[in-house]
Amino acid sequence: MNVRRLRVAHWFALVVGLLLAVAAIAIATGVAGLDDLTARRLTLLDRIDPADAASLRLSGALVDEESGVRGFVIARREDFLEPYHRGRVTEQEALGDLHRLATIAELDQVQEDTAAVRRAAETWRSEYAEPAVAAARSGGEPPSADLGKQRFDAVRTALRAQQRDVDIARRAARKALDDAAADVKRLFIGSGVLIILAVLVAAFTLRQVVIRPIARLARGVRRVATGDFQEPLVASGPRELYDLGSDVDGMRARIAAEVTALRDAERALIEQARELQRSNQELEQFAYVASHDLQEPLRKVASFTQMLQRRYSGQLDERADRYIEFAVDGAKRMQELINDLLDFSRVGRTTRPHEPVDCDDLVEEALRRLAARVEETGGEVVVDGDLPVVMGDAGLLTAVFQNLISNGLKFRGDAPPRIEIAAERAGGAWRFSVTDNGIGIDDEYAERIFVIFQRLHTRDAYEGTGIGLAMCRKIVEYHGGRIWLAPAEAGRGARFDFTLPAAERGGPQTATEETPVHEHA
Repeated sequence: MNVRRLRVAHWFALVVGLLLAVAAIAIATGVAGLDDLTARRLTLLDRIDPADAASLRLSGALVDEESGVRGFVIARREDFLEPYHRGRVTEQEALGDLHRLATIAELDQVQEDTAAVRRAAETWRSEYAEPAVAAARSGGEPPSADLGKQRFDAVRTALRAQQRDVDIARRAARKALDDAAADVKRLFIGSGVLIILAVLVAAFTLRQVVIRPIARLARGVRRVATGDFQEPLVASGPRELYDLGSDVDGMRARIAAEVTALRDAERALIEQARELQRSNQELEQFAYVASHDLQEPLRKVASFTQMLQRRYSGQLDERADRYIEFAVDGAKRMQELINDLLDFSRVGRTTRPHEPVDCDDLVEEALRRLAARVEETGGEVVVDGDLPVVMGDAGLLTAVFQNLISNGLKFRGDAPPRIEIAAERAGGAWRFSVTDNGIGIDDEYAERIFVIFQRLHTRDAYEGTGIGLAMCRKIVEYHGGRIWLAPAEAGRGARFDFTLPAAERGGPQTATEETPVHEHA
């Protein structure tokens, strides 16, 4: 039989059917044994024993009859015949019971013995008892006592033969009853052994067909769960377990393929990480060169072009003065771009641990740096309530507020600039908003404005290098937050929202060197 073709339910049905068949056989044999035992007990108790009692009553009745006749013959008194008459009634009843019970129990010998007792008793009565009673009543001479004794001895002999045969039948019935009880005992023992064997066979079958395949599958699944995806699972057992094992092995094969792909990807990522590390080292080297090697010749260019402008201004023609002015302006812009790039590259490359900082102090420091610009523009910076304490680098976070306030002062409208700063709790972080009343920003540029060197206006319209918002995004994301352009109210200009972790949720993070803070736009 192919195990895979049968389901677990089929195997359980077969096992249960086997147990039920064995139980039915055991019950049937037990019932048959009990029926035989009941029949033999009925023969002994309801037939043999009553026949034995009837034989004893018959013997007692005949003895009473003989005693009554003998007493009447001697005493010539009628009351002495009372045992005789009573014995005659009992004798008839006992003979009837013996005949009926011997017939039912099929005791042929007892029936013959009963007939012999009946004949002997009739002979005793006809040849001695009745003539003796008649002679005693009439005053005549009764038959001789020897005749009476002789005839009644024949009755006793027949009675003894009958009682002996009844006793033999009783012992045979008793032995048959004991044998039947022993047979029932052996049947129950045999049935119990058969049931135990059937249970053992059922248990062994279920173990081999169901439990062992489940155990093998469980070991295979645990092996897969521990990360061993190479060794295949061997499916076995009933159809459900075979299908389940096949599915698990298919899953293992897919996981193994994915793990192999992930390991290949991991190796590729490690290689890319090495490349990125080398690239970062090269960028750091470039930053070092930009901050040292490029600054010196740039300062010389700026210095000498400024000297040319001061010394020869008005001595050359108008075109020469304009060219010198272009050179001076280009040198200054180059210095600003280099400084901004250096600041941008330093964000996140520090080892200074983050610590709780009061944002009110950060805004105050930013306003101190922008005091001249605020006074020049007639601007107003309003803080809505007390600002919270957050985890971070005070210098970098000051740059965020400084850049956002500076943008509000720079991109102003006709009215004097007004910047509002507020904060509210958002789970384990604080959400800050910086809102101005300037010219605003269209939603289509919401992402472009955070890209480095991306400008929405010409340099002639608004000064700056276009790195300020990119710097803000990098600083905020370095602190585990995010920044975005939020929808502003009608006529309110632009609104920037950003999140920072609260002080109680913060953990130590690091920075390498203090980042110089410049005003970016």
